[in-house]
Amino acid sequence: MQRAGGRHLPPAHRDRLLSLADNVRFPAAQRLFEEHTVADRFWILKTGAVTLDAELPHRRRAETQTLGPGEPVGLSWLLPPFERELGAETLSPVRAYEFDAPQVRSLCGSDPEFGFAISQWFGLVITQRLHATRGRLLDLHEAAAAPPASSKKAGARVRYHPRTADLPGFPRRTSASVIRLRRSAG
Repeated sequence: MQRAGGRHLPPAHRDRLLSLADNVRFPAAQRLFEEHTVADRFWILKTGAVTLDAELPHRRRAETQTLGPGEPVGLSWLLPPFERELGAETLSPVRAYEFDAPQVRSLCGSDPEFGFAISQWFGLVITQRLHATRGRLLDLHEAAAAPPASSKKAGARVRYHPRTADLPGFPRRTSASVIRLRRSAG
């Protein structure tokens, strides 16, 4: 819980948040939550690992990110409609701080300074997770759509797709997840 998004939660706010925590344990391979369920709690990992996943049509769950100690699990508790966008499962035995989301939201509402610090801290995490999930899903799409190696045409050129290559905040990627193949004329 020391860092999220490369930024520390100020000690006074961290201590106040931890005063609301319950210590919990989960075995390996336990589902913590599913997509489209009510986000009434969240966790900050002390030990172990949790994977986030997304349901894809006609496919099994796609893992989008693995989280470790110090990272929050379950971000949808902060903003309406308080519904989970991803699922989560433990990869190993986990020890974590568990928080009652309505209780934390109430404290955020009654103490604007605390609420601002929590919103900033979780906002950075949300932004990072969005970028990571987007990249992972593009990679999965690329893998599913890629033609077999033997069917690639000679003379194909690689270029960046104009919609994603130069967006502010999105680093240039050289993987085919953000490029398209275009056949040479002739």
